[in-house]
Amino acid sequence: MEKMILGIDIGTTSLKAAVFNQQGEQLAAAVVEYTLLTPGPQLVEAPCGVYMESVARCMDMIRAKGAVDTKCVQVVSFSVQGETLCLLDGAGEPLCNAIVWMDNRAGAEAECLRERFGDELCYEVTGQVSFEACWPAAKLLWVKNHRPELFAKLGHVLLLEDYVIYQLTGRFVSECSLLTSTEYWDIRTRAYWPEMLAYLGIPEAWLPQVMEPGEPVGTILPEMAERLGVAQSALICTGCLDQAAGAIGVGNIRPGIFSENIGAALAICVPTERLTYDPQRNMPAHYFGRPGTYMMHTFTTGGMCLRWFRDNFCQNELLLQEASGLDAYELMDREAARVPPGSDGLLALPHLQGSMAPDVNLNAKAVFYGAALRHRREHFIRSIMESLGYIIRRNMEAIDSMGLEIQEIRTLGGGAKSDVWNQIKADITGKTIHITRSSQDTACLGAAILGGVAAGMFKDMESACGEMVKIQKSFVPNMENHRIYQVQYEKFKRLFAALEDLYAYDAQNSV
Repeated sequence: MEKMILGIDIGTTSLKAAVFNQQGEQLAAAVVEYTLLTPGPQLVEAPCGVYMESVARCMDMIRAKGAVDTKCVQVVSFSVQGETLCLLDGAGEPLCNAIVWMDNRAGAEAECLRERFGDELCYEVTGQVSFEACWPAAKLLWVKNHRPELFAKLGHVLLLEDYVIYQLTGRFVSECSLLTSTEYWDIRTRAYWPEMLAYLGIPEAWLPQVMEPGEPVGTILPEMAERLGVAQSALICTGCLDQAAGAIGVGNIRPGIFSENIGAALAICVPTERLTYDPQRNMPAHYFGRPGTYMMHTFTTGGMCLRWFRDNFCQNELLLQEASGLDAYELMDREAARVPPGSDGLLALPHLQGSMAPDVNLNAKAVFYGAALRHRREHFIRSIMESLGYIIRRNMEAIDSMGLEIQEIRTLGGGAKSDVWNQIKADITGKTIHITRSSQDTACLGAAILGGVAAGMFKDMESACGEMVKIQKSFVPNMENHRIYQVQYEKFKRLFAALEDLYAYDAQNSV
C-alpha cells in the first residue's frame, strides 16, 4: 500500500487539501472557498466551524474524484494563516467568531501596549517590529476592554491551527512558527512572555502546550476519522505558518536560499540558523517551520498591483480571456516581453497600500515616474513587473546587511507562472531563479513534508525535501540586462526617498 500524506493549507478566504506520495507527486487535491464576515468598521471575522467544515468538504471532493483511497492517508499536517484567534470556553466551545488576522479593531489597545512596553522591547522579545492592531495580544486586550462578559468565560486562547488540531485530536497544542507573531510569546526562550500575559490578564493555563513545527500530536479521533474518510490510525502533527510552509515546499530550508512569493502580496522568506535582528528594526524575525531555526520574513503589495492594472486598463485582454479562454495575464506577459529591460525609462512604485519592510511607510502611494510620449500600455505592465523585482532586491540588500548571504532564489505563487517575470527578477537581482515542480501548491507540499518527517517516513527535512521537491526550470541572469537594471534600481530607491516628505504632507492634508 502506497504511503500518502495529507497537507492542508488554511488560507484567509479558502482552504486547500492535497494528497501527496513520498516522491512529492500530488495525487489529488480540492479547494473550498469561504466568505469573511465584516460586521462593523475594522472588524473581520469567520465562524470557527467553517474551517473544519471546509476540511471535510475538501475530503468529500477528493473521494468523489476517485483518484486516491483516502484511507491510505497516514499523516496529516498543516500550513496556516497567522494571527487568527479562536476563543473558547472551559468546555472547548467557541465563545464568538474567529477574529481574523486582518481585523484592525484593536488600534487603541496596540497603542496601550506600545506605551506600556515600547516597540523596542517588543522587537527584542517577540521579533515583531512594533505593536499593531492586527497582532493577537492587542486583540485580546480589546476583548478584555470591550467584551468583559466574554472575557470572563474564557478557558482557552487558541490560534487557528491550534483549534483545528484540537478538533481532530482533542489536545490543546500550538507551535512556535505561529506563536511568533502573537506578541505574547518570547522568541528567545520559546515560551510565553510572562509580563505580557500578566498585563493582558491571561493565565498560562488558558494557552496551549508549546510544540515544535512538524511534531506528532496524536492519532485522529475516531469520529473525525469517519468524518474525513481517513484511517483511525492517521497521525495528526503540527504544521507551520503558511509562508514558512511555502518556503519548505520549494526546498528553502537552509541559509543561502531566498524564497519569494508573489500573490496578492509579495512575501519573502530567508531561513537562518540563529536568531538575527535588523539593526534598523524594520525587518521582523520569525521562528521557522524547521525546528530550532528562524526566518526573516516580511511582505508588501505584490501581484495586487498587476491585478489592479489588469482590471482597470486591460479590458481587451479580459474580453479575450472570456471569449477564448486565454489567460489575461499570459497576454499581458506577451506585451511586456516586447518592451526592453528598464521599460525605456518608465519607473513604477507599486505601493497601492503603503510600503512595508525594509522601507516601512504606511503613507506611501503608487507612482509612475518618467512617462513620456514613447510609452505605451505594455511599458506600464513591464514597469510594474520590474518594480516588484526592485523590492525583492531591496529586501535582499537588507538581508545581506544583517550578515545573511543569499546564493539563490526560489519563487512560488502566481508570479512563478510567468517566464517573463521570472527572467526580469533574475536580471534585476543577479541571482538564478529556480522554479519547482509544485510551485503553485507549495504550502500544501510544505505541510506534507513536515508530516512525512513527523511520521518517520524520512530521516530528516533535508532528505524529505530531496525526495519531494524537484526543480523544474531555472532562469539565469543576463548580466547585460543586470547593468541596465542597476541604473533603474538606484533611481527606484532615490524616487522613494524623494517622495517621503510628500507622502507625509499628503497624509496630513488628504482630501
